[in-house]
Amino acid sequence: MQTPITDRLTGRLRTEIGFEELVERARIRGRRSLRLRRDRVRSKAWHVGQAALAAALAWFIARDLLGHPTPTFAPVVAVVCLGMSYRQRLRRVAEVTVGVSVGVLVADLFVALAGTGVWQVALVVATAMVVALLMDASDLLVLQSAVQSIFVVTLIPDAGQSLTRWQDALVGGATAVLAAAVVPSAPLRTPRVQAGAVARVTATVLRGAATAARQDDVDLAAEVLGRARATDVLVRELQQAADEGLDVLASSPWRRRHEIGVRRVSELVEPLDRALRGTRVLTRRMVTAISRERVPGSYLVVLDRLADAAEILADVLVDNSSLSAARPPLLAVARATGDLERTGGLSTEVVLAQVRSVVVDLLQVTGLDTGEALAALPPVQAVQAAQVTGPAGGLGDESGAGDARRR
Repeated sequence: MQTPITDRLTGRLRTEIGFEELVERARIRGRRSLRLRRDRVRSKAWHVGQAALAAALAWFIARDLLGHPTPTFAPVVAVVCLGMSYRQRLRRVAEVTVGVSVGVLVADLFVALAGTGVWQVALVVATAMVVALLMDASDLLVLQSAVQSIFVVTLIPDAGQSLTRWQDALVGGATAVLAAAVVPSAPLRTPRVQAGAVARVTATVLRGAATAARQDDVDLAAEVLGRARATDVLVRELQQAADEGLDVLASSPWRRRHEIGVRRVSELVEPLDRALRGTRVLTRRMVTAISRERVPGSYLVVLDRLADAAEILADVLVDNSSLSAARPPLLAVARATGDLERTGGLSTEVVLAQVRSVVVDLLQVTGLDTGEALAALPPVQAVQAAQVTGPAGGLGDESGAGDARRR
């Protein structure tokens, strides 16, 4: 029997337990957030150190070697050109240097003719941006023109120093070019590692779909599908890593020996993306097949073998081995699809079509062209059960019907 005292004690206990749970959750989130922030700092440590050293070097050259008293633009241009990524560094150098020159020239003319003040700031910014736009400049160049004109008008409004400031901009740009040529090998390895991650996720999804069908578990299949739909970010990261690797090659002459490998990985983005999309379509149809049809055991064996082949491909990518080493298990899976029984069930037919589609995409990752990959697929057996009729409806924008007809 509950009494007012026991009710109060129970309520207090529940409150304390709830508070402790909240504290524990906050502590876990705090640890996770701290770890993510620490990882972010670690991943950008090279950029930070490189920018700091480039700024110091630009300041030293402009002030101590060229004799400029306050070479503000030299370290500013160096840091802005380098940025916090390897993307398009040489283009940033050119744009920032030109932008600084335009802004400085316009601002110096205004200071010489009209002095400084409120309306002068507004007019010089507008003029610098318009001049940059007339040059068909990028947004970065336009903004740099405006920013540097503000510096001249407000901070160092001494007319007649445009040549000195322009020289400071050149010093900063040249320092950035020199610093950009010194890069670690990590951004050149990252594309293959990221490609391996995409191949490994493909294997995980395939194996998860096979497990769900083997256990006749629709909920598990739906869970696998949910995880598969969250994989688009991996392909975007792969594309970014490949683009960054190409930009590193453009800015660093000492890394040219990696050019062939980096360009090959950049060509893998499309087939890996198609393979991952095909795997999602396969998993979606597996959800329907489990609930409405019988998925033959031979299909699940092939799915497992395809997952194993994708794992081998992932290992080859990460280890920087020859991609052709991952081809034999994929060819074996391709041959096995020709021996699979045909049930005539719509969802099972889509699963078979998507398995063959994924095999073709992964074979292209190993170096085969489209024709060679398609030629590796044997004809499928004739349908012995009821014929499949009607369109493959309900697949939405992830439908594999196009791939099924093509392959």
